[in-house]
Amino acid sequence: MNRHLNNLMMLLRQREFCLLTLVGATVAFATAFDSAFLAFGNLRDILVRCAPTAIVACGVMLVVVTGEIDISVGSLMALLAAILGVTISTNEWAWPTWAGLLIVLTFGTAVGLLTGALVTFGRVPSIIVTLGLLTALRGISTLIMGGENIDRLPPGLESLSKVGILGVPISIWAAAVTVALTAAIISWTPLGRRLYALGSSLHSARFAGLSEHRLKLFVFAYTGFLTALATIVDVPRLPKIEAGIGVGFELLVVTCVVVGGVSIAGGRGRLAGVLLAVVLMTMIRPVLTFMDIGEAGEKWTKAIQGMFILLAVLIDSIVSRQTRRGTPP
Repeated sequence: MNRHLNNLMMLLRQREFCLLTLVGATVAFATAFDSAFLAFGNLRDILVRCAPTAIVACGVMLVVVTGEIDISVGSLMALLAAILGVTISTNEWAWPTWAGLLIVLTFGTAVGLLTGALVTFGRVPSIIVTLGLLTALRGISTLIMGGENIDRLPPGLESLSKVGILGVPISIWAAAVTVALTAAIISWTPLGRRLYALGSSLHSARFAGLSEHRLKLFVFAYTGFLTALATIVDVPRLPKIEAGIGVGFELLVVTCVVVGGVSIAGGRGRLAGVLLAVVLMTMIRPVLTFMDIGEAGEKWTKAIQGMFILLAVLIDSIVSRQTRRGTPP
């Protein structure tokens, strides 16, 4: 009995293998309905859809690793998109594109720093801080846009998004650079080791002289910056900025992080699992489209994402309990 339990724990800990299997099974399932699912154009579109989620998930992963949470990224994306639209649209302020992009990156980082300051210096739980920001930022973006879409974006921005560099969309390039940078931070820098140490045991981290304030300020600011970057690469996909941009995005990102194997208690998780979860979660909607589900596809997508996050939290709880009891890996 114990041997079977140990084997089950080993399987649950191999989150990347489980996710890779699920991705493969999902692709096979969709292809059985329509072989066009494997067409180059469709796979390229899926990667473009994955890019903003992967970019922000890299930041939220580090936040969760430190034992915190950020559920405001969707509302922050909406506000940043509104700021970008107002500054560069020829119907609005018509500023140079580079100025609008710089403002968005700066503002996103500043909001991240503010969030980190409220959590660290203000001693307010991150779930409360980001829940408040989720509502406040969404309200501000609604005020800026007035419930209307913003169009007449500079043609060069849309062209760069579609043509990209060397034939690869700019969003995929941005996601690749973000993933490489985050992987480097985690694997090859003292900063990465300190983030995991902080999430594993706050008391031990303080005893070792690690600065809780600096580390958490970094992860929240990094997440704010990446949210701004994701906004910049996602907005030009459409000819206009829609009033409802970013709705539900925070749920998708947190789902990918938790399903990817990052412990909600902090201190544990790998980037590879998060990226596989991003691919899996992003594929749900296109698969339902190929199955010709129709308008109900959006509702099914949210339901499936919700089931995945509940299953991931349950698995994480089981593994954590067995680890505390000393079950060998």
